[in-house]
Amino acid sequence: MKKMIKYLMKYWKFAIFSPIFMMMEVLIDLYQPMLMQKIIDVGVRQGDLAYIRTYSLYMIGLSLIGMTGAVISGFIAVNASQTAGGDIRYDLFKKIQTLSYKNLDVAKPNSLITRLTNDVVQIQQFFQQMMRIMVRAPIMLLGSVILTFYISLKFGLILVAFIGVLLVAVLLVIKKAKPLFTKVQESVDTVNGVLLENIKGIRVIKAFVGKHFENNRFHKVNEGLAQDQIKANRIFTLVMPMIMLTINMVIVAVLWIGGQEVVQGSMMVGEIIAVTNYITRLLFALMMTGMIFFRVSKSSASADRINEVFDLASELDYGPEDHDLEGHIELRGVAFKYHDQSQDHVLENINLTIKAGQTVGIIGSTGAGKSTLTQLISRFYDTSKGEILLDGHDIRSLTKASLNRQIAYVHQEAFLFAGTIGSNVFFRDSGEEEIIRRAQGQNILDEKQGLGGLVQPKGSNLSGGQKQRLSIARGLAVEPKILILDDATSALDVKTEAAFKQELQDHYKETTVLLVAQKITSVMQADQILVLDDGKLVGQDSHLNLLKTCQLYRDIYESQLGEVIA
Repeated sequence: MKKMIKYLMKYWKFAIFSPIFMMMEVLIDLYQPMLMQKIIDVGVRQGDLAYIRTYSLYMIGLSLIGMTGAVISGFIAVNASQTAGGDIRYDLFKKIQTLSYKNLDVAKPNSLITRLTNDVVQIQQFFQQMMRIMVRAPIMLLGSVILTFYISLKFGLILVAFIGVLLVAVLLVIKKAKPLFTKVQESVDTVNGVLLENIKGIRVIKAFVGKHFENNRFHKVNEGLAQDQIKANRIFTLVMPMIMLTINMVIVAVLWIGGQEVVQGSMMVGEIIAVTNYITRLLFALMMTGMIFFRVSKSSASADRINEVFDLASELDYGPEDHDLEGHIELRGVAFKYHDQSQDHVLENINLTIKAGQTVGIIGSTGAGKSTLTQLISRFYDTSKGEILLDGHDIRSLTKASLNRQIAYVHQEAFLFAGTIGSNVFFRDSGEEEIIRRAQGQNILDEKQGLGGLVQPKGSNLSGGQKQRLSIARGLAVEPKILILDDATSALDVKTEAAFKQELQDHYKETTVLLVAQKITSVMQADQILVLDDGKLVGQDSHLNLLKTCQLYRDIYESQLGEVIA
């Protein structure tokens, strides 16, 4: 929770003034029973209406001042808590942007969404209560006890004894509550995960009439969340009855003992009423304290979950070198596995050389390691063994900015963001008009499409081919030295794909192009073709030579084109 408090302390003026105004309201509230005591023991007892009127006006005036302090405190607390919460959410979002692929493989999207939303809201509510209730409750509690001692030492001792027993019981309840609230947040993750899948896959669900199955699946996780929330909140149902029972017992004791002393003449009625008022205020203070404990349990669980993300460290350590690359790639004994504990490597003993400016096709069966190989070259992951050299420089020695500036990766899934064509291609709303004109001329972008054309979330208003063309345009827009197309032309028609390849030959001769494809026709014209099988490089040559030397490549050719090689 300390890390979260630092965000609030950025707004220390708000954090200080809110409690000050709240303290003003509480002190005034504590003084009211003393005025009431004087009205009863002096004004009522002596029948002095002027005295009663004067002190009544005092009470009204102080109440208005106290209300003003409470309102100002509330405004300040809301401003500070919401602003600090916004800062946490923004920093958490920025942190997620820095995570490596390996981090993101472990951190599930639904869990990250919950932490960015629900968990941050818990912290905001904690901040708001901390500046108001967490100031009001302790002062009210302590002030009520002190003033009760001031009126009667006997009543003060009775009050302290009951409160001590009550606090021990409440602390035991809180200790058991925190892990339950952690489980609640994990259940929220699960519900968000199923919900996210359903929203993303709603067309598939409708196409295959899977709504009953998905309804049942959501019902199970939703019911699980409800049960976890019941378990977590059930334990707090004990707190309020315990507080009420304790306070009522104190009030009975005060009335019983105080009544006897009034009869004996050793105590006045106004004092009994004042003590009863302080006990009532103490009741509210204890109820607020119970709310504080409840909020602390929830917010500390959320703070732990947020800190888990902040504490995630990327295993990718970038070097200090920034070089302008030509696009020469060399892999030496490269092996890779996604999990350190795994026995099997996704890639094994990969050795290859790609000259700058070459177009290299990568083909193989599903799961052969094609995408993994290109992700290593882009340094989305680090190799488990071996090394990757770019223009003779170890890829781990280069800065992140240097790699991002000179390597463009077009993914298999043509993911588009809600916005405009310009914001999707350039991650801004304007860009190099020459690149746009070139892309339009080669059918990568429609001639009628301008940078301001609207794109719906995930590109839902575009066809698969249109989305791929925008993704390719995004890759070309950075004018990279190394362009990686991970099956990025699969949805293009023959004419558009041919135009795009001609575009590469005409205007990107110096760019090294790695083209992952399932269709052999997409790679046949490449300068060299890499053939992967079960994580191993089983062929590396031109199309014609591979037909002669690589059985797997020949099998792919024959199965796709229906031609038998003699």
